[in-house]
Amino acid sequence: MKDQAIVCNIGHFDNEIDVASLSKCKWEEIKPQVDHVIFPAKGKKASKRIILLAKGRLVNLGCGTGHPSFVMSSSFANQTIAQIELFTKPKDYKAGKVYVLPKHLDEKVARLHLKKVGAMLTELTDEQASYIGVSKAGPYKKDTYRY
Repeated sequence: MKDQAIVCNIGHFDNEIDVASLSKCKWEEIKPQVDHVIFPAKGKKASKRIILLAKGRLVNLGCGTGHPSFVMSSSFANQTIAQIELFTKPKDYKAGKVYVLPKHLDEKVARLHLKKVGAMLTELTDEQASYIGVSKAGPYKKDTYRY
């Protein structure tokens, strides 16, 4: 690795970088969440160092604000509802294929989060639903619609 390489973890867990091994080296804090890790010199070669961000933890959480909890809640709700869909309707989905979450499930996730953003859902009247060509219960957008 090049001297002064910037190293950070954008993986899924805090074990992507072997920080335990790096702890044997000399550390200098440059500023909070940014450290020089200085490797011992080898022979006549000068020591090298890396710049380690967030002490090897997930950089988006350690060095920034990360994802707001509302975004995480929406993402986890989407994943959970998708898993329930796959479990309850296994014949509708083929292994090895990628599917877009059906709009009615995406809208279900949105409904679950309305209170948090101080919103209320008004339901369509029969006349409104007929006029825009959708079911009163949704989905309200075609499957081809991208947010």
